[in-house]
Amino acid sequence: MTKRLEAILQEVIDGRRPSTWVTRARPKIDRIACPWAVLRFIDPDATILYVPTERVLETAAAETAVAFDIPGAPISHEGEFCSFDTLLKRFDLLGDPGLAALAPIVRGADTDRHGTAPEAAGLHAISLGLAQNYDDDHALLRQGLVIYDALYAWATRARGERHAWTPGR
Repeated sequence: MTKRLEAILQEVIDGRRPSTWVTRARPKIDRIACPWAVLRFIDPDATILYVPTERVLETAAAETAVAFDIPGAPISHEGEFCSFDTLLKRFDLLGDPGLAALAPIVRGADTDRHGTAPEAAGLHAISLGLAQNYDDDHALLRQGLVIYDALYAWATRARGERHAWTPGR
């Protein structure tokens, strides 16, 4: 972990680890992407809490947790940018080429601006489908982590690879 990330962790979570993060129940795009980034790049032992919307900030205070993806939280939408963008910027993670490639995809899917990245509409569809298949938010998160791991693998190792197999040619 870089000294810069350590300093940011100190500022945001008083250096406590494992950290706790809290957001609104029934996660879809941002509320899966942010925990994925937290668990993969910030604190692999973090706890993610999903609570009713009206309890997010109260729970954050009670649990000494970082609230995200809700107005008034330290990690939330800023202008045209979604919470994932804010998280990456706040934790100085945009220097990672894979995360930089994922940011417009997540933003486009989360803000219903699919023209932001060609992959945004697909992520939107997959996220809505996952939410239909899982009633338990943590089960949904576990499946979502697999999706974001795959997107990151594509962004870092397979972007530009074409698939154009045509039988009989």
